[in-house]
Amino acid sequence: MKILILANYGMGLYKFRKELLQEFIQQNHEVYISLPRDEYTSKLEDLGCRFVETSVDRRGTHPIRDLGLLMFYIRLMRKIRPDIALTYTIKPSTFGGVACRWTGTPYIANITGLGTAMVNKGMMQNITKTLYRLGLKKARCVFFQNVQNKQFFTGHRLIKKEAARLIPGSGVNVTEHSYEEYPPAGETLNCLFIGRIMKAKGIDELLEAAGKVKVRYPHIRFDLVGGCEEHYEDKLADYENRGLITYRGVQTDVKSFIRKSHVAILPSYHEGTANVLLESAAAGRPVLASRVAGCVETFDEGISGLGFEVKDADSLAETILHFANLPHEKKQAMGAAGRAKMLSEYDRKRVVGAYLEELDKINR
Repeated sequence: MKILILANYGMGLYKFRKELLQEFIQQNHEVYISLPRDEYTSKLEDLGCRFVETSVDRRGTHPIRDLGLLMFYIRLMRKIRPDIALTYTIKPSTFGGVACRWTGTPYIANITGLGTAMVNKGMMQNITKTLYRLGLKKARCVFFQNVQNKQFFTGHRLIKKEAARLIPGSGVNVTEHSYEEYPPAGETLNCLFIGRIMKAKGIDELLEAAGKVKVRYPHIRFDLVGGCEEHYEDKLADYENRGLITYRGVQTDVKSFIRKSHVAILPSYHEGTANVLLESAAAGRPVLASRVAGCVETFDEGISGLGFEVKDADSLAETILHFANLPHEKKQAMGAAGRAKMLSEYDRKRVVGAYLEELDKINR
């Protein structure tokens, strides 16, 4: 079978869907990947994937470029003649979905989150909804990573209800992300944020909360890991110069930071399913996250994590202080509970199995 995968960046495909690709290749399927070239494409090729360089503008809309992407997908499908296409993220799922309809290619979409364009009402939301309605109309299956996203799409009649299926995000490789011994009790509490430095990830609230917390508990440390996707360089430098945070930039190995941390923090405005929370919990770290879809499902309140109000720096600061005052044994127990939850609910094998089931339905 020829399987064509449409995506917008190699890192996500390699880090979160590697096991699925390996399963396809192990079953002797020909796997083509269409996405922009980055530092992960060679790793994907090493797995056995056939790379097709594709220009995808991840941010914003540009009618001429987007039309060019649609035509590229149509030509690509006519050339490869895939038996099935799998799409990830908005542009591959919308323009790729239209290309699949045009060429008669069966396809499965994965909605990894609503994104800012869908969350905020207005012209962009209407345009995006129209694109999704066109792109997903003939999808054999549309995977969703949380219930709220699924309800949004079915409630707005962007897809047929029978095509929707819920999966536990991208899941987490519980072997690769093994349990790490919880740091010993000490004077310093290490709080870790991993994610893109951008407004929608709650970076403004995190910085404000860090300032509030450090006034009362100077021993609490805030490490921020991730690349700047918006203009936060000056603000980060200011907070770092004041001793409020330590900005670590982009890191290829985040596991070493998780290992040293006592707790993971994610004040995101919206998520599909937050992979960083899954990976942190799998390592045995409690999580503090905003009470939004894609975050709240990843922990049990008071058992493996704590929630706080979205876009609320005071709520975040209070939650950090509450966690800091918990006994060390309670923090350790929360981490162990998070690991148990990942094993029972979020093992990536469940996601791979769901894809194999849907492919089997198409091949019948």
